[in-house]
Amino acid sequence: MAETRILSVIGRKDAGKTTLLVALAAEYTRKGRRVMTIKHATNPANVDQPGTDSYRHFHEGKAERTLLVTPGMRICFERQADTTDPLTLARQYLGGADIILVEGFKSAPLPKIEVFRREASSTPIFLPDAPNASEWIAIVTDDEHFEATCPVLRFRDTMWMQLLANLGWDRATLI
Repeated sequence: MAETRILSVIGRKDAGKTTLLVALAAEYTRKGRRVMTIKHATNPANVDQPGTDSYRHFHEGKAERTLLVTPGMRICFERQADTTDPLTLARQYLGGADIILVEGFKSAPLPKIEVFRREASSTPIFLPDAPNASEWIAIVTDDEHFEATCPVLRFRDTMWMQLLANLGWDRATLI
């Protein structure tokens, strides 16, 4: 059985985390990898609307889990404590992936790709003297002058996505 890899895409608010994660997922899929993702949100999800049957099952019926099955998709609503880390979530829900891309969980001990755009923030999350600085796989930026102790890729670089996908694959944690 092949091992599953996991890495996190992080960045400040509106830096482009989702855009980069989606592009990276598409690149791994293009290479024939089985990709799964985890999205960390700071606000409660509003994917089920009041009055729908699934909403009523979960909220009115107080079900522990509700599985919504539609043509081509399944959505599971589950009551759980909010203390779960991405590695536990990956093991519990995403078996069989070649690689799991996590958006967020910047404090989790995972290899990280940071998106740093000057439009979103004047400074990256990365701190070269931080105890976890070795977790950074790369920083992708639009800042022409930014340098770091980890690889820095610029959006204008040729073939940066392929390079990033290779760096990510090689440095991702095996779970």
